[in-house]
Amino acid sequence: MTLEEKIAQLYGVWVGASAEGGDVAPHQHDMEEPVDLDELLPQGLGQLTRPFGSAPVDPALGALSLARTQRKVAAANRFGIPALAHEECLAGFAAWGATAYPVPLSWGATFDPDLVRDMAAAIGRDLRSVGVHQGLAPVLDVVRDLRWGRVEETIGEDPYLVGTVATAYIQGLESAGVVATLKHFAGYAASRAGRNLAPVSMGPREFADVVLAPFEMAVRESGVRSVMHAYTDTDGMPSAADERLLTGLLRDTWGFTGTVVADYFGVAFLQALHGVAGSLGEAAGTALAAGVDVELPTVKAFGEPLRKAIADGLVPEHLVDRAARRVLAQKAQLGLLDPDWDPRPAALAAVDTEAVRGTVDLDPAGNRDLARRVAEEAVVLLTNDGTLPLAPRPATRIAVIGPLADVPTAVLGCYSFPVHVGSRTPELPHGIELPTLREALAAEFPECEIVTAPGLDAVDAAPGDGFAAAVALARGADLVVTALGDRAGLFGRGTSGEGCDVASLTLPGAQQELLDALLDTGTPVVATLLAGRPYVLGRAVEEAAAVVQTFFPGEEGTRAMAGVLSGRVRPSGRLPVGVPRQSGAQPATYLAARLGHASEVSNLDPGPAFGFGHGLTYTSFTWSDLEVPVQVAPTDGEFEVACTVRNTGSRPGTEVVQLYLHDPVASVVQPVQRLIGYVRLEELAPGEAVRVRARVPVDLASFTGRAGRRVVEPGDLELRLSASSTRPLLTARVTLTGAVREVDHRRALHARLSTERVPGA
Repeated sequence: MTLEEKIAQLYGVWVGASAEGGDVAPHQHDMEEPVDLDELLPQGLGQLTRPFGSAPVDPALGALSLARTQRKVAAANRFGIPALAHEECLAGFAAWGATAYPVPLSWGATFDPDLVRDMAAAIGRDLRSVGVHQGLAPVLDVVRDLRWGRVEETIGEDPYLVGTVATAYIQGLESAGVVATLKHFAGYAASRAGRNLAPVSMGPREFADVVLAPFEMAVRESGVRSVMHAYTDTDGMPSAADERLLTGLLRDTWGFTGTVVADYFGVAFLQALHGVAGSLGEAAGTALAAGVDVELPTVKAFGEPLRKAIADGLVPEHLVDRAARRVLAQKAQLGLLDPDWDPRPAALAAVDTEAVRGTVDLDPAGNRDLARRVAEEAVVLLTNDGTLPLAPRPATRIAVIGPLADVPTAVLGCYSFPVHVGSRTPELPHGIELPTLREALAAEFPECEIVTAPGLDAVDAAPGDGFAAAVALARGADLVVTALGDRAGLFGRGTSGEGCDVASLTLPGAQQELLDALLDTGTPVVATLLAGRPYVLGRAVEEAAAVVQTFFPGEEGTRAMAGVLSGRVRPSGRLPVGVPRQSGAQPATYLAARLGHASEVSNLDPGPAFGFGHGLTYTSFTWSDLEVPVQVAPTDGEFEVACTVRNTGSRPGTEVVQLYLHDPVASVVQPVQRLIGYVRLEELAPGEAVRVRARVPVDLASFTGRAGRRVVEPGDLELRLSASSTRPLLTARVTLTGAVREVDHRRALHARLSTERVPGA
């Protein structure tokens, strides 16, 4: 291959599929210069960027357009190499008419990796069916500051939860033959003051033990084939320029063999935003040397600037060879280099290509069922004075009040197609059914009178003419169900989403004022939230009849919420992030050292109103019979703990057993506790009991020590069997003996939890 042919494999071109099934056309973006696709193709093309995710297009016609373009790409270059097509799939395939699943924060709330794996497999099948090869998900950023706009895209604030759920998602996506993409490697969510792309100020121990941990788990266990670098710099080093991170750690230590792709425009940002390169050619050389293989979304630095830098002797050609070899190896894995390669995807295999419109369904019943199951498991019941589940009398008047009561897209995050792309074409239908909360409650309670008022013109609006009318409606109702939360959007056009960071965790606009006014009416208030992040709830924590938290629960979300309110769905969600008590006590996380919690040396209490892992059910459980067979073990040994969990209530319910480790004395400061295992006990009947057993490798007590290496130290530990980070129920005290032991990337990452039904229960 010539130099130009090799370089051509290292960039994408942002395109949009033809609405009529013709060739794709270059997509225009404010941050791009126009691209002449026909001029580029004789050298080849590495990737096609988001052919379905740039404009609304019938899925079958989009697949036809992509297939025709792939045939054109392959025919134009002398080796017949097609492009790799990628799409966003953060909350489902981001295409018109595709299933909109709950956002990743809801995945975390399920504490159910198996269900997330099934969901991801369905997403992967849809992607592959129309000719897409790579999905830009999941996000493995660990939440460090709830003010950050992209909290909705994360799985939670704990690296073990993030790692296990993300690994399951990757396994599901990869099982369908789709290349999953870990992002954003690494540190993106820890930007200063929660501002998008702001610098990251973090020491190497926190970076290793919190930020890198889920990425390490995913690389070791998931079979992932691509990684996307983060936009941010950590201690002055941009991720896209960090050879120690992208090559030394990711490849040389962890053994990753796939491709590293740039976050959109990230290579050019080395010049434009970070100032570590004086030209686009220098930026390209810096990124290639660090380990970035592919420039996305479109050709910029890796085009003519890179060719010229090589010609001028500024960038060695072997860096291009290295990246091209990785790209072509991945294309070979995908079958794109096979002699019998056919661009026609499975979705078009059995239809007349001249009459395909409407023949591809990306939101079939099976998908909707998965979306429903994830949404139902992700609903978190925060408080309940016994009002829920509702048992209304006929003609009970339920007032649904809030700016999201009648908004179909209130259940969607910023990377869902109707929000991310469809918002630019409001005249077109969403392509999927999105019942509003009012509609879902009317269907769930047909014998009741459902009345509604927004109270506010928008989630971020000040009180207006409708405020008093909403309060009056509440005063005349038997029950109030609020519809409060966020509007997903991009770069300031929403209250949650990329570039929608906040200065305070007070509910947007005048929603807290509205909530307080509803509480003042004396009518029982069930505060329900459809949000991208948790917010301070003020008086509602103590005064609401119940509080129900959801995180953009997807197209089946309002039905799931209505089902929880009626009792048709038994709540089982647990908080993947704590709900703050004070709006200004950020950044705060349960995963903090002693001085990161409330203390006598500060008047600010960063403690949550509801901690990580919290979630109520409609029944009660007792935990008993703690067993610790061995209380002393060497630093290369193992502990075992067991307990019995019994449903002592009158309804079936699901309990989530969470195992935390507390290290009271260590050579460097440690978090007060951290999650090392969990298990869902699904639908225990009244009186039913389960014996839960955990085998805990001592490796799980390791941390990055004073010398920068991971160690296990002798001393006392506590293993806390807990219902949440704020509710430990049984504590096993154990002791490690022997010498300090170093461990590495081959260490054990999991406790082995098993369950057994207790006979006769």
